[in-house]
Amino acid sequence: MAASSAPLKNRLYELWGTVTDVAPGVIRIAGVSELAGVGNEIRIEKPGLSAFGEILRVSADSVTALLFSPCESIRIGDRVQIEPEARVEPGDHWLGQVVDFRGHVAGEGAARPKRNATSRPLQASPLPAHARRQLGARMASGWMVTDTLLPVCQGQRMGLFAGSGIGKSTFLGSLAAGLEADRVVIALIGERSREVNDFLRSKLPASVLPRTVVVTATSSEPPGAKKRAAYCAMAAAEHFRDQGHQVLLLVDSITRFAEAHRETALMAGETPALNAFPPSTVRVIAELCERAGPGTEGTGDITAIYSVLVAGSDMEEPVADMIRGILDGHMILSREIAERGRYPAVDVLRSISRALPSAATREENVLLGEYRRLVALYEEVAPMLRANLYEMGKDPDTDRAIALAALLDGFVSQPNPDGVEAAFDALRAILMPAEPAGAEAKPA
Repeated sequence: MAASSAPLKNRLYELWGTVTDVAPGVIRIAGVSELAGVGNEIRIEKPGLSAFGEILRVSADSVTALLFSPCESIRIGDRVQIEPEARVEPGDHWLGQVVDFRGHVAGEGAARPKRNATSRPLQASPLPAHARRQLGARMASGWMVTDTLLPVCQGQRMGLFAGSGIGKSTFLGSLAAGLEADRVVIALIGERSREVNDFLRSKLPASVLPRTVVVTATSSEPPGAKKRAAYCAMAAAEHFRDQGHQVLLLVDSITRFAEAHRETALMAGETPALNAFPPSTVRVIAELCERAGPGTEGTGDITAIYSVLVAGSDMEEPVADMIRGILDGHMILSREIAERGRYPAVDVLRSISRALPSAATREENVLLGEYRRLVALYEEVAPMLRANLYEMGKDPDTDRAIALAALLDGFVSQPNPDGVEAAFDALRAILMPAEPAGAEAKPA
């Protein structure tokens, strides 16, 4: 077969290579270097074996491919078919379904072509920055804390930082139901099979499922499958956005995506750096996150929440540090708060929404600032209270913070089915209680 510079996807013939090296999860293929490219799919079909993978690296004499299937039956000399870049066909036929990393609906086997389906590449460039709209309106979320102190606006990208067992998945499930969206896309990456079933059956409200697509790649699947699950979910979100829908994208978790990239990058020969994460990790995470956000005129928006697993509550660990600077805000779930029984265990003082102050009115921003000021005062004096060293009456502001501490803490854990205005009314009632009827005015 003569060499040519034409792209593989435009060719009218099949491209085949030969296996020259087999290692756990990786093979090398000879005879295709001049025509294959990074991201092309590979397939090996022979009696008793149907293997599938993706090209990671191309060199002058061979290409390196990551396998999504076991490699025990692959032998030197096996023929390998090289296929174009990976694509999926998202659409309304995915709604209410669980989809795997290849875009196959659970229980249906290989994907079947759908009438009027739109084929999209798994990896695509973000929308041009200059063509995007600004963040949209505040979205009612179903919780007092995210309707006031940590607002989520249409097209915003937030991080949910938490350790294990703090209620992250439960909170995400409630946000899927509470945040206003026409379509919901959920990526469950690297979760145990039991956790996937538990999320679908108990944490995700049944009322949300008919407008939801769930893309999964469990912990037992290879790293390439976990990366592709995230890209598949993003492609689905982009499809619904381009149809004009307001889309909510929940990724649980971006940490598993980063760890999967670390594995595949090291297999491809990239140099490890901090905690063995290669230098390309920041770029790959940023590319994925930038595909979400506000749309262009005539399209919808992708509002995204990415969960981040924080080992030992260390906000400076590599993935947490990378993603905090990429997103439009972060919510931190605290183990200490969870252990005293407050749910959601949001640490308000350490969390921030970069939609503020523009997402709130001047009067609302005053209320939010007063809330944070009083909580900070109470946190400062709390050790003295526990040691019985604080004397009431010395500082009126601190006395007020102590008096309101229980109400302020309880406010964060309250559900809010009545919308943003009702949430601010409740906050106003705590911070600015009305004078009792008939009370006499105090002299100036």
